Amino acid sequence: MKFHKFLYKACRIVPAIILLQSLWFKFTASPESVQIFSTLGIEPVGRIVVGVMEAIAVVFLLIRRTAHIGAILVVGLMIGAIIVHLTKLGVSVQNDGGVLFGLALSNLVMALIVIWRHRRKLPFFNKTEDKDKISS
Repeated sequence: MKFHKFLYKACRIVPAIILLQSLWFKFTASPESVQIFSTLGIEPVGRIVVGVMEAIAVVFLLIRRTAHIGAILVVGLMIGAIIVHLTKLGVSVQNDGGVLFGLALSNLVMALIVIWRHRRKLPFFNKTEDKDKISS
């Protein structure tokens, strides 16, 4: 397997695994998850909505034809998580040494790689096609 194919698969599977693991904490109302979303003032609805969005992103990521959709969802979710870490929670949450923040950053980078791989499917990247339609 060529390296770029391995990298692409890893950038789909690794965030899916990370998100799947975090779903357990969100859907079982673990004290850590409840505390995070309580700090944000959106417990329990925010925790459940974010969990559902992450579950949808996982399904899309694991299906090759829809991986770009999952990656776009992951980018949105991770940008939100990073902003929340930098503004309200702090980089280190409950003395985790910044693990949650690091996972959000790594998921963001891997999702961006998946989006880049699928850029020809995305209208905001494929501007040459639009120019051809206008000129004909």
